[in-house]
Amino acid sequence: MTGQLWWYVARAAGIVSWALVAISVCWGLLLAGRPIPGRSVGWARPHRLLDLHRYLGALAVLFTGIHVGALIADSYVHFDVVDVLVPFASSWRPGAVAWGVVAVWLLAAIELTSLAKRLLPPRVWHAVHLASYPLFAMATTHGLTAGSDAVNPLLRLAMVAAGSAVVGLTVYRVGQLSRPAGPAPDRVPADLPARVPADAELEAAGR
Repeated sequence: MTGQLWWYVARAAGIVSWALVAISVCWGLLLAGRPIPGRSVGWARPHRLLDLHRYLGALAVLFTGIHVGALIADSYVHFDVVDVLVPFASSWRPGAVAWGVVAVWLLAAIELTSLAKRLLPPRVWHAVHLASYPLFAMATTHGLTAGSDAVNPLLRLAMVAAGSAVVGLTVYRVGQLSRPAGPAPDRVPADLPARVPADAELEAAGR
């Protein structure tokens, strides 16, 4: 057990990292589609929902770092820095590991551009953020092909469920974007600024 400790840490961190990526992608789609009832009150205020999305992404980066670091520290399967950072450099299941390597780079690009969002043109940030889709697909493929726990039926079921959720929310979002724009709101009465204080005074007087 002691000799394989880092291998177990790598496996556990990899699963947690994948789960965080899956939840973050689904949460981002929920925020974009706005199907969450009551999202403007209490815990569901927009800024809190967005903060949660960011925290999930940051945690995914953290556990991915633990996953990669544990692989390098492990002596059960010998990985070095090149193996975990360069696709197809690993001699152990090179194709399966390559999916994870590319996913790491995509996750890093998404997180870095999100941190620098205010400094980037919106189109650039959005284009990079769309890489969340291939990131999720590659991380899932990596887990199914390279992970020692891929034979676990519960993990496979979780991956199928997460994939179905991402597809379903994406279809929902695309359907929203394809709908025609609603009618323009009625013109605001010119005397509205003058009427609002008056109404407020009446309400105060009624108390």
